[in-house]
Amino acid sequence: MASQWVGQPRIKGFSETMRMVLLTSSIIGIEFAWGTEMTYCNPYLLSLGMPKSKLSLVWIAGPLSGLVMQPIIGTLSDKSTSKYGRRRPYMMAGSLAVATCYLILGWSKELGGWFSQDAELKRQYAIIVAVVDIYILDFLINIAMSACRALVVDTLPISKQQLGAAWISRMIGIGRLMVYAFGAVDLNAVMGNTLGDTQFKKECVIAALAMTLAQGLTCWAVEERVLVASRGSSGTGQSISGVVLQIYDAFLHVPERIQAICWVNFWAYIGWFPFLFYSSTWVGEIYLHHEAGGGDTTKTALDKVGQQGSRALIVYSIVGTASSIVLPWLIQSPEDEEKAGYTSRPPRFLEGILKRIKLRKPTLLTSWALSNLVFASAMIFAPLVQTVAFATVLMAICGVSSAFVAFAPVTFLGVEVNRLSSAMPTGHSRSPSHRKSMDSMELGDSPTILHLRSDSETSVVTSTGELSGIYLGILNIYTTLPQFVGTAISWIVFSILDPGKSAALTEVPGAAQGQGGESGVSAIGVCLFVGALSAVGAAWATRRLRRSQRG
Repeated sequence: MASQWVGQPRIKGFSETMRMVLLTSSIIGIEFAWGTEMTYCNPYLLSLGMPKSKLSLVWIAGPLSGLVMQPIIGTLSDKSTSKYGRRRPYMMAGSLAVATCYLILGWSKELGGWFSQDAELKRQYAIIVAVVDIYILDFLINIAMSACRALVVDTLPISKQQLGAAWISRMIGIGRLMVYAFGAVDLNAVMGNTLGDTQFKKECVIAALAMTLAQGLTCWAVEERVLVASRGSSGTGQSISGVVLQIYDAFLHVPERIQAICWVNFWAYIGWFPFLFYSSTWVGEIYLHHEAGGGDTTKTALDKVGQQGSRALIVYSIVGTASSIVLPWLIQSPEDEEKAGYTSRPPRFLEGILKRIKLRKPTLLTSWALSNLVFASAMIFAPLVQTVAFATVLMAICGVSSAFVAFAPVTFLGVEVNRLSSAMPTGHSRSPSHRKSMDSMELGDSPTILHLRSDSETSVVTSTGELSGIYLGILNIYTTLPQFVGTAISWIVFSILDPGKSAALTEVPGAAQGQGGESGVSAIGVCLFVGALSAVGAAWATRRLRRSQRG
């Protein structure tokens, strides 16, 4: 028997812009969680004396958690019959758990002291507590992330998928900008011992608060439809074995166009992985090795690296946020590319300017390919950089590309998932293998009619989006697998060029130092260079998606 639904998706708000803000504000919390981890945990672990070659292995937690949690949570939430909806319970549970982990991370030194009062043992225990917490933290962030992205796909009709993905990209930019802004400020001078006695503790507390508040805002503003379990269902689909089998079946029978989207993401994220995890440390080390003088002796090397890296990331984030706001108005929507010159309507104050310019609007696919080439053209210079200013310029260039890596794959996937679901006649089984055969069928005669705001908007055709969670999970598999590749590359590069403990950051007197990282070629710069080569591969991979669209 087919699944049945109760209610309609609604979003609070007095305008479409306000409703999109409320729907996607949860992304700000996700970005605070990821941004704090990726920007400040590297210098923090190095300050505890962890060798850089081992540091790269810590970040295998990110791809491992994404590989496991997002498909599982996506599948479980697809089948959830909670009276609060399919996605929001996972969002709130995940965000509260993430907040707890950040408080543990911020006070990991103190927790290490619970096991031993010996200075060396205390340091080692602090590293263990921090690393274990980071692993758990990554798994928990993926729970909330999987649910909040699926919520956007579920709530919006096909015609609004690019708009929703664009707003996700904007919220990513805003979230990152806020994270980096807090990091660039001397919070100890501003706040004293409020929220902790170190900059790192304050960052962790702020991340915990931002995650909880942002996720809570979206959960309050969005009303989901409720899935009613089919009569006669045995409920075995919720078992772990059933979930794994469904993910496996879906992975083997991914529709051609979704598969093509996934491969572009795969090659792109081999390049983005070292940038997202190491760019802040890269800028900070450039500052320490080439520009730092006596300076302010009241600040630790950890604080200096964090603040220099944050300032560069602020510039990157400003460019990325501006790009995510403007670029969607200048490109064609995937489902309307056959309409020459079509693009989403910009604000009135820009319409006159755009008419005078008379630009030919590129397709989203072409723009996605070019954005990967822009990223490659910037990061290919990374090993040669010796000034913070040059590093900041390169990161700003990457900000343009970041807008596309955030919203292009989600846009294409949202359109495809909704088209596939709409193509299925009501009451039919929707197994992934059957869905593959439906990939080229015409839209069904009677798709479900839903309303984003039934009291004020015209009815729009949308899908049930029954498997949006699992397909977003599969997309995330292709996002996380390259991170294993990136981790392996980073480990090899760090082991050769910078195998010891960071001389500039470690708090351990007389610690063994790296062989090349302090004055030779930057190990992180080499990793960024390898990522640039992979970005070229991502641009090439868009050809497959273009061919599948023509077919």
